[in-house]
Amino acid sequence: MYSDPARFRTKIDMARFRFGRGEYQYFRYPLPEVISRVRKALYANLYELANAWMSALKTDAKFPATLGAFLEHCRERGQVRPTPLLLRYREGDFNCLHQDVYGDLVFPFQVIIALSGPGTEFKGGELLLVEQIPRAQSRGHALTLARGEAVVISTRFRPIKGSRGFYRATVRHGVSTVLSGERFTLGIVFHDSK
Repeated sequence: MYSDPARFRTKIDMARFRFGRGEYQYFRYPLPEVISRVRKALYANLYELANAWMSALKTDAKFPATLGAFLEHCRERGQVRPTPLLLRYREGDFNCLHQDVYGDLVFPFQVIIALSGPGTEFKGGELLLVEQIPRAQSRGHALTLARGEAVVISTRFRPIKGSRGFYRATVRHGVSTVLSGERFTLGIVFHDSK
């Protein structure tokens, strides 16, 4: 599947853009059926929490109940390119800390699904999450996902309850250096790209 050019837009070498080392490919529309189903189902389970986050942060953003309706809002803003992607890391590869923001309209969650087994198919390559709390030091987390496991992460920021209400903590993610083997990951981003 990784080498089937009909399923993907251009393959991107991370080093070329100084994103790290490794490669990734965005799927084309129409998405493979399984990815389309998973994306719709995950969105349906996340949109209420997304709205609760926006309400806590006192923003005007409101997300509709279906992915189709949300993608229509993306299209209205010129965001028409699909963003689910397949990532491939080999020995020595890594992904710099970043956020997957592709336009003005951004869904606050994305999902990362491990397609390779740590310890058997690769070593290293932990998912890194760094949370920048205003007027404080950053806080880091390193996660190891078993093959088939998924994690929902913040795309840009998350609300944190403080003494005077909620405030935004910026979140970035990346991948630590793969020490050996090959690591594949599926990324489900809900908003489309310009």
